[in-house]
Amino acid sequence: MTIEAIKSGELKKFPGGDLEDEDFSQLDLRRINFAGAKLVGTDFRESNLEGAHLEGANLMGASLVGADLRANLMGANLMQADLTSADLRGSNLRGANLMGARLSQVSLAGAFLSGANLMSVNLQDVDLRGADLRGVNLSRANLKGADLSNADLQGAFLSEANLEEADFRGANLMGANLMGANLLCAELEGAKLNGTTLEKACLLGTTIMEAV
Repeated sequence: MTIEAIKSGELKKFPGGDLEDEDFSQLDLRRINFAGAKLVGTDFRESNLEGAHLEGANLMGASLVGADLRANLMGANLMQADLTSADLRGSNLRGANLMGARLSQVSLAGAFLSGANLMSVNLQDVDLRGADLRGVNLSRANLKGADLSNADLQGAFLSEANLEEADFRGANLMGANLMGANLLCAELEGAKLNGTTLEKACLLGTTIMEAV
C-alpha cells in the first residue's frame, strides 16, 4: 500500500523508511521526503526528484540515471550509485559520500559539495562551474577536461588527481592540496593560488598567467 501511494503521488512523506530495491523509475517525485530513508539499490531512473528531501538517505548502489536530482542530498550515501546523465545543478551534496559513483555526463554547475567525498571518482569533462567544493576530497579523481571555472576549492584535497586540460580560470584554490597532481595543459588564469600546495605536481603546458 505504501509503495503504491508513493508511486501515485498520494504519499509525499516517508522519512526513514525502508524502500530498498524498489522501482521508482520514470516517476514524478518532486518535493518528496525520503530523508534518512534506506534506498539501497532502488531504481530512480529518469525520475523527477527536483526539490526532494534525501538528506542522510542511503542510496548506495541506487540507479539514478537521467534523474532530475536538483535536490537536498546533504550527507547522503551515494557510494556505487549510478548517476550517469543526472541533473545535479545547484544540488546540496554537502558531506555526501560519492566514492565509486558513476558520474559521467552529469551537470554539477553551481552544486554545493563542500566536505563531500569524491575520492578516485571519474569526473572527466564534467561541468563544475561555480560549484562550492570547499574541503572536498578529490584525491586521485579523474577531472580531465572538467570545467571548474569560478569554482570555490578552498582547502580542497586534489592530491594525485588527473587535472589534465581542466579549466580553473577564476577558481579559488587557496589552501588546496594539489601535491602530485597532473595539471598538464590546465587553465589557471585568474585562479587564486595563495597557500596552494603544488609540490611534485606536473605543470607542463599549464597556463598560470595572471594567477594570484
